[in-house]
Amino acid sequence: MPDEIPDTSSGPEAAESPLIGSLRAAVAAAPRDVPLRLHLAELLLDAGHGDAAVVEAAFALSHAPGNAQARALMARAMGEPAPAAPVEQPAAPVQQGGRFDWAAAEQEVGDVVPPRFIARPDAKEAPLAADGSGDAGDASAYDVDAPDAPGSVRLADVGGMQEVKDRLEAAFLTPMRNPELSRLYGKSLRGGLLLYGPPGCGKTFIARAIAGELGANFISVSISDVLDMWVGNSERNMHEVFETARRQAPCVVFLDELDALGAKRSRTQHNGMRNTVNQLLTELDGVGHVNDGVFVLAATNVPWDVDIALRRPGRLDRTLLVLPPDGPARDAILRYHLRDRPIESVDVGRLVKATDGFSGADLAHVCESAAESALLDSARTGTVRMINTKDLLGAAKAIRPSTEPWFAAARNVAMFANEGGTYDELLAYLKKARKL
Repeated sequence: MPDEIPDTSSGPEAAESPLIGSLRAAVAAAPRDVPLRLHLAELLLDAGHGDAAVVEAAFALSHAPGNAQARALMARAMGEPAPAAPVEQPAAPVQQGGRFDWAAAEQEVGDVVPPRFIARPDAKEAPLAADGSGDAGDASAYDVDAPDAPGSVRLADVGGMQEVKDRLEAAFLTPMRNPELSRLYGKSLRGGLLLYGPPGCGKTFIARAIAGELGANFISVSISDVLDMWVGNSERNMHEVFETARRQAPCVVFLDELDALGAKRSRTQHNGMRNTVNQLLTELDGVGHVNDGVFVLAATNVPWDVDIALRRPGRLDRTLLVLPPDGPARDAILRYHLRDRPIESVDVGRLVKATDGFSGADLAHVCESAAESALLDSARTGTVRMINTKDLLGAAKAIRPSTEPWFAAARNVAMFANEGGTYDELLAYLKKARKL
C-alpha cells in the first residue's frame, strides 16, 4: 500500500520519547499529512535516529517532491549540506482589472532576455520571403566553392577517360580558356554542356574538374535547393542561383539531376514545376542580364526526360556521354579505394579485366565487399589477414554492374528515338560493345 506507515518502531529506538510515539500514532492515522510526517522526521533526527528520519523524509518527498523542508531534512539526515533555497520569482505585473502589464514585464526581464528584433531606424526594411522567413533575395545561402579551395580537382585528377578529356578540350575548354580569341571570332564567353550517362560514372566529378580547369568558382544546384512549397519561391530561388553566379563570375553552375530540375513540361502536371522550368530557360538566355563568365554544366541519367527547349542552341546545346570507366580509369579507381586498406599481392590487372562495365560506384563497392570478407574471416579465425586478389575477384563476381539496367533503357532510345542524331555517340558505343 502506498500510504502504509514505514515501520520504524522496532529496535533500540522503540522505547524512546513518548512524543515520538504519539507522533507515530498521528502519522498512522493521517499518512498523507506531509507536515506531520516531517515534524516526526525532525524529532527523530534531533534524537539521533538518523535512519528512521531518512525513511520519514523519503516518504514525504514521494508525496511532495518539491518540498524544501523535506529536501533539507533528507540532506541533513544523510550528512550533506542543505540544498540552496530556490530564488523566489517576482510576481507577474498585473494592471488594474486583471490585465497583464506587458510593458512592466519587459522592463523586468530586459537585462536577462535579449531583444527578439533589432531596431534599425536608418536601414531600409528588407522584404519578407513568401513564407515570412525574411530571407528574400539572400543569394549568399548558396555555397560557392572557390577554385583554390581544399578538395578542388583538375582534369588530371580524373583517371583514364582520355577520349572524354579530349572532347572536353575541343568543344568546351579551349574556347573558354582563350577569351581574346573568343572575342576575335565573336564568340560570347558563356556556354552550356550536358553530361549524360549511367549513374555512378563520375559526371559530378568531371564537372568539378572542368571548374578547376577554368579557374572558376563552382555552385552545385539540386532540386532540393530550388523547389519550395510556396508559390513563386521556386522561381525566385532559381533566379538567385544565377544572380550569385553572375556576381561570382567566372563561375560554373552545375545543375545536378537535370531531369528533375528541367523535366519535360508536357509531362509535368504541377504548374509550379512548369514555372520553374520556364525560369531556368529565362536564366540560361540571360534575358535582362549578362551571362558572360557564367558556364552552365548539367548532368542527368535520363536525357530523354529533359525538356527539349533546354537543349536548343544557345542553352545546353553541347552534350557529352560519360560512359563507365575504361581500363586505365578502373585501375586508378581501384588503387584509390585500396590505398588505405591492408592488402597483399593484389593483381590489379586481373581485377581490371574482371570489372569491365562497372561504374566507379560499383568499383568502390567491390573494394568494400572484399574488405568485409577479410574482416569476417579474421573475426572467425582470430587471426588478422590481409585482403588478397581472391577476395576482390570474389566480390567482383558477386556484384552485378549497376550500369546494365541503364543500358537496357538507353538501347531502345538510341535505336528508336534518335531524332536529329542526338544519341549517335551512344549508338556507336552500343554497337562497339555489342550491346545491341
